[in-house]
Amino acid sequence: MSSPDLRRSLSLFDLSLIAIGSSIGSGIFLTPALIAQSLDAPMWILGVWLLGGVMALCGALTFAELGAMLPRAGGVYAFLTEAYGGTVGFLYGWAYFLVANTGALGALAIAFSTYFGYFVPLSETGTLAVAIGGIILVTIINVLGVKAGGIFSDVFTLLKLAGIGVLVVAGFGWGSAATTDLFTSLSVGEGGLASAITLAAVSVLWSYGGWQHATFTAAEAKDPQRTVPRALIIGASVVTAVYLITNLAYLFLLTPQQMAASPRVAADALASVMGPVGGSIIALTIFISTFGTTGIYTLTAPRIYYAMAADGVFFRKVAEVHPRFHTPIYAILLQSVWAIILLLFWGTYEKLISYVVFTDWIFFALAAAAVFVLRRTRPTADRPYRTFGYPFTPALFVLLASLFVLYTLVEKPLESGVGLAFLALGIPVYRMWRRA
Repeated sequence: MSSPDLRRSLSLFDLSLIAIGSSIGSGIFLTPALIAQSLDAPMWILGVWLLGGVMALCGALTFAELGAMLPRAGGVYAFLTEAYGGTVGFLYGWAYFLVANTGALGALAIAFSTYFGYFVPLSETGTLAVAIGGIILVTIINVLGVKAGGIFSDVFTLLKLAGIGVLVVAGFGWGSAATTDLFTSLSVGEGGLASAITLAAVSVLWSYGGWQHATFTAAEAKDPQRTVPRALIIGASVVTAVYLITNLAYLFLLTPQQMAASPRVAADALASVMGPVGGSIIALTIFISTFGTTGIYTLTAPRIYYAMAADGVFFRKVAEVHPRFHTPIYAILLQSVWAIILLLFWGTYEKLISYVVFTDWIFFALAAAAVFVLRRTRPTADRPYRTFGYPFTPALFVLLASLFVLYTLVEKPLESGVGLAFLALGIPVYRMWRRA
């Protein structure tokens, strides 16, 4: 008996909200303080967020061509495998499963359980239990069908946008442009403009990452050659607009100096005009945002492991699809089990996760460069969408992503060295799977 196939159930609306919801997690609520510490001039603050948005849009335009050309399960995994061969594709999936995505799931689970504790007091054990319970809940939802996972993504992404909308309305309605001197202050810290922008850009780029998750579910999208590229472009554009408007609202409520001194910028900004109620609204919004992103990551990333198993470089069972729900059930379960294991041993794995996260940007650069490779090696392939602004758009993205990787290598040699060693360890593992 042949294995059942994945079911094409996700619409353009679903994919767009996956791209948006994967990007908007906790970054927009937490990183503005770090950015204000590096750049105390409001126009530079807005400028670095705009730079991040330009980079995200360049990436989305580039990945849109690849997604329309190769609308397969796993998305970026398929791009890398097609352009560079199985080893590079496997190393991406290897890093994503073992640490990058499962570690992110653990971090998100701790985040939403911590903010849940804002409303229901929890002990340390209780916080851990809520985190694990949340992972189990989103796992069940995503096993029950890709449409069920898509609906969860839609609802929670719309709710987090509504929460951010309250902050924006408060900023423009009760705040004032006079709070911050937006146009005349262009001062920077003692290290100089280039150094300040580089430090701030690190936080900005983490906040913008995630829109590529829309490519992972391409095999379950309706009319993927049309919907996947559109969803990527819509997602990156909306996230950029949301981030810029939100930061402008912050600057209507707080000065850059107040932002830099605040560990909870969003809560302090809203509390400045709404009192304690504002803090409660932000706590609820962050809970919704991080819990929603946990659900999206549980939906999307298992499609990478499913594709790897289908290619014969992962456990065969992971390539099986549930006969009733048409979901990669074992890929989803395996990811969630490993995420919970990382969560239980978080103290052991926390540094390891920080070592490996930067490898995401290595694969970002390689995946974008795949546009150049595939145009040369497969010039006659069907390309329903071609990257707007080619070759400058993908070249700019590859350049900025590569600079970010080099910055990490120079500034954090230990972390990047361990990350590269971790990737190197995947090479003999890949060869073992190929022999098997």
